Amino acid sequence: MLQLQAKRNANEVVTRLRQLYQRQAADRIFATFKLPNPALDEFARTYGDGECAYPEPAERVAFWNRYFAAQADLEDDSIPAAYLSEMDQGLYGGMVGGEVRFMSHPDNGWISSMVAPLLQDWSEFDRLRIDPSVRWFQRYLTQLDTFVAAAAGKFGISHFILIDSLNFVFELVGATNTYVSLLEQPELVRRAVDFAFDLNVLIQDTFFERVGLLAGGTASNMVQWIDGRIVSESVDPFHMTSVDYFEAWGREPVERILGHYDGGVLHIHGNGRHLLPAVSSLGGLKAIYLGDDRGYPVAFDVLPELQARTGDVPWVVSVAWEPFVDALRRHTLAGGVLYQVTGAANLAAVNRLMDEVRDYRT
Repeated sequence: MLQLQAKRNANEVVTRLRQLYQRQAADRIFATFKLPNPALDEFARTYGDGECAYPEPAERVAFWNRYFAAQADLEDDSIPAAYLSEMDQGLYGGMVGGEVRFMSHPDNGWISSMVAPLLQDWSEFDRLRIDPSVRWFQRYLTQLDTFVAAAAGKFGISHFILIDSLNFVFELVGATNTYVSLLEQPELVRRAVDFAFDLNVLIQDTFFERVGLLAGGTASNMVQWIDGRIVSESVDPFHMTSVDYFEAWGREPVERILGHYDGGVLHIHGNGRHLLPAVSSLGGLKAIYLGDDRGYPVAFDVLPELQARTGDVPWVVSVAWEPFVDALRRHTLAGGVLYQVTGAANLAAVNRLMDEVRDYRT
């Protein structure tokens, strides 16, 4: 039985989410709600919005403690889980000599990381080595151990994004040079993709060894919670390519790393929706998070059309409070979906609405 100080109904939520991601809840709906949180106000005062230095792990633990304590009585389908945003992208490039840069985000309390392109040209590729003794991997271990000790019995620790396949090649030579290299130096790209697999497996294996599982599953910023050792994949480089390029360069690396674990979840941006039929057939795929981006229809508004192209894959979709409540009352919400609802007024209103969410059947 799962008991968390930061989530009174955690055990009930895990039971519900298990049904969703095992594809046994196509006629039901699920929902999380974003509420105003005083921890975000304090974060904004401390870090501002923009570039910042690497934060001490203890500071980040304190933030997550404050954040989750403020919503412990929320009875939605969320599982509180700290996201190691400091290791989000920069860790991968940092481990092979990249300059890691940090950026604060007051809207969600993250301090994310990235690296500038590592290589001047492909002639430098052979100097890359995977060395667990480097500073950034040691910082990663320290952060994991600090969070594990602080989170015990309170909240989960979310998996974080893979930077594999062409995502890692982006970090090596930049996006434009990656696409050019697919045409002019495909063998070097393949070597880099294989290198990335080994690097990602080291990082993700270490996560599961140090963090372990939460009630037999993985806490997730993408899907809240899901059975087994589940990784968070990205196919962002293929959003700007044809489906044929994804099939030629993306499918095998994704299925390889999902097969190394118990599967994975991935996110799709607005400009990547043409990939949905292809990615929904990936071996090991458990769920898809649909992002909303300027210039594209809001996923919530076109959900039936998108679902028709992907079968029974579970979805995570964002929606504002008013259209969600309106569709709930008119009984037009699509099933098999976790709705991430923004703009809720207060905790009491959410908890009352969750009675209707749990009773809903399509």
